Amino acid sequence: MGTVSLRGVHKAYGSTTIVEHLDLDFPDGTFTVLVGPSGCGKSTTLRMIAGLEPVTSGTITINEADVTPLEPKDRNVAMVFQNYALYPHLSVAENIAFPLRATKTPKAEARKRAQEIAESLGLGQLTSRKPKELSGGQQQRVAIGRAIIREPAVFLFDEPLSNLDAKLRVETRSELLAIQKRLGVTSIYVTHDQEEAMTLSDRMVVMRDGKIAQVGTPAEVYGKPHSVFVATFVGSPKMNIMPGTLDGTTFHADLGVAWPLAHKDKGAVLVGIRPEDLNVGLDPQGPATITQIELLGPRAVVALEVAGTKLISVIESGPLAALSIGDRVNIAFDPNAAHLFDATTEERR
Repeated sequence: MGTVSLRGVHKAYGSTTIVEHLDLDFPDGTFTVLVGPSGCGKSTTLRMIAGLEPVTSGTITINEADVTPLEPKDRNVAMVFQNYALYPHLSVAENIAFPLRATKTPKAEARKRAQEIAESLGLGQLTSRKPKELSGGQQQRVAIGRAIIREPAVFLFDEPLSNLDAKLRVETRSELLAIQKRLGVTSIYVTHDQEEAMTLSDRMVVMRDGKIAQVGTPAEVYGKPHSVFVATFVGSPKMNIMPGTLDGTTFHADLGVAWPLAHKDKGAVLVGIRPEDLNVGLDPQGPATITQIELLGPRAVVALEVAGTKLISVIESGPLAALSIGDRVNIAFDPNAAHLFDATTEERR
């Protein structure tokens, strides 16, 4: 299959740096997601791996072969784009089989392989249709089929699901993951959707301003974010961040509330609490006021105001019955659930 490595990969347009000296490995058979806000360099990184963007400096290797100077057609990669890029005048089967034209594959064999791939993607009854006769999810599966038929060393996905509605995006996401696991092909996927990244990936690469902010499994990135940026980017609703001072094991938040922590230190700190770890209870003398309740089936997102600062709590439907907008509440959390960050660098402590 394919192991991809980036060493010192840098991309700049004049004096503007887009990607800054990336050192990154994509192990054989893994599904890695590059995630980050718009403009962080994730799509540019993918396009450099594909050969669609030249690197300013550094090297890209696939299976230990330096592909940096090679054209896209010579890198043995297949790319699936956001806009599907199907040929409107060709049928489903012809679109899937199109890459075999370049290899002079006999037409009968190309048709047979295209039909087999269409069947595996649930498109077996649609092979004679044109793209305009398909739904968005079906069109995306045709684009994936066209990538599969090349039998590449690496799959590259550039936000392939962003044009689909929410329900179809979830369904297609599951199908895509099942296809990748079945084929075992190294896959690199770009998205700005952190939920999509958490669901799909074996490994997440969180990017910011052209640099790597953190690499790890979804559980590692979510459970031990390296910085306030990662902590607030990964997770929905985002992590609550509270400035204050730590005196031994007591955290004195600038909100005027104090809590015990499992950490022991002194000085200015930032404490992060996931919304699901922030507990609320009715208390007429409590420091927080409920300003909004967003019901999400068995759970609810509760917005709180404490000394002019907004906090978010996620609670189950049972305790929710006793709460209303405008209620005063107490707030608490397990000391072991707190994430501690440096007040100056915003890096994890």
